[in-house]
Amino acid sequence: MVFYSLKLKQVLVIVLGFFSGFIQAQSSELFEKEDLLEITLSGSIAELLKDRSNEPQFKELTMSYKDAGNKLITIPIKAKTRGHFRKQKGVCRYPPLLLNFSKDHSKNSIFDQQDKIKLVTPCKDEKYVVYEYLTYRLYNLISPKSFKARLVKVVFDIASAKSPPEPQYGILLEEEEQMAKRNNSISVEGKIVRPEQTDPTDFLTMAVFEYMIGNTDWSVQYLQNVKLISDESGALPTAVPYDFDHAGIVMAPYAKPAEELLMSSIRERRYRGYCIQDMNQFTAVIERFNERKPEIYNLYTDNPLLDERYIRSTIKFLDDFYETINEPKRLKSEFQYPCDVNGTGNVVIKGMRKN
Repeated sequence: MVFYSLKLKQVLVIVLGFFSGFIQAQSSELFEKEDLLEITLSGSIAELLKDRSNEPQFKELTMSYKDAGNKLITIPIKAKTRGHFRKQKGVCRYPPLLLNFSKDHSKNSIFDQQDKIKLVTPCKDEKYVVYEYLTYRLYNLISPKSFKARLVKVVFDIASAKSPPEPQYGILLEEEEQMAKRNNSISVEGKIVRPEQTDPTDFLTMAVFEYMIGNTDWSVQYLQNVKLISDESGALPTAVPYDFDHAGIVMAPYAKPAEELLMSSIRERRYRGYCIQDMNQFTAVIERFNERKPEIYNLYTDNPLLDERYIRSTIKFLDDFYETINEPKRLKSEFQYPCDVNGTGNVVIKGMRKN
């Protein structure tokens, strides 16, 4: 009986693993492609975009798009506004949205197996959406423990509009649970964790990346633009970054560094990891960034989505980063900044979250 029980358990593990992998493969279809997806949102759009309250309500909408065979696919969904800074009136034209899919209605579509997906919308100018999308792609090159993103063109079909709506760039973001499953992990919720209590290699990878893109708007302790995932063995969690609109590489016109950091501009880099005296701990991470350098530059060079001015500016910004990490004295000066007791290296960013 014991032997039979063990055999049965092994079979169940294999079967469950197969179906888990099958579902995971289906659910990733949306984010496996890189071509521009055009979607139209219609319904209570005006009411939806006006609801920027602290407790926004879901509105009934219809999403439509054309599949590979040019067939129009229509899906009933729900949506509500989300976020903090970008949801405020007077900050952004369009608030970020949360799209809620029904598994029954999304079958046989590219959104099959999706549940709730974040949609990043244009704030001041849609070009900054493209810049932020490429930042997600950057981290995909550096680490598989990263959120996948899909660039879309969104039409907000407002019935009361006097003229036909213009399509706007947007970003669909992979769900947190799917990102975790893809990395054989689960989400870590409701746990206060210090940076030193996360996986050191993954943390340094993230912290160096945030330095590379010039982003200081994050913290592990307050889960400010950071999610935590971990495998079920009880290993140290991994910090996964998202929401890069305040990064220097994006150059959003509304983005400013926190006053506590005493920085003049988001284009000024500031390493925001914890104090590490032994610079050898950065060696493997620096090697990874050097290995990915050609692919990183290729994201911007001759990219038809970008104008020449932004390409030149970004290449120069990246050149400065690579000069820093490959010059030992400069590297030490920058990455040991958190060790300076008179500096702002230990300021924790809370963002707009309530304490």
